[in-house]
Amino acid sequence: MTRTVEKIANDVKALPDAELDELLSWLADFEAERMDAWDKTIAADSQPGGRLDGLLVRVKDDIAAGKTKPLDEVLDHK
Repeated sequence: MTRTVEKIANDVKALPDAELDELLSWLADFEAERMDAWDKTIAADSQPGGRLDGLLVRVKDDIAAGKTKPLDEVLDHK
């Protein structure tokens, strides 16, 4: 753990309950915003002509050629 993170952790441990609840609520909102941004990036990259276009074409070709297995089979959840 870096010194900065260690200091933050110690400061968090010292917070009164009400302020800790406020911080945790803020962190949850912050993380949700980050995940929304990530989801939007993946969605854009998955569109035709997006950054994942070549990969998606190869995956679809592999599926059409029968080179894949059902996920349940791979995970052994028959």
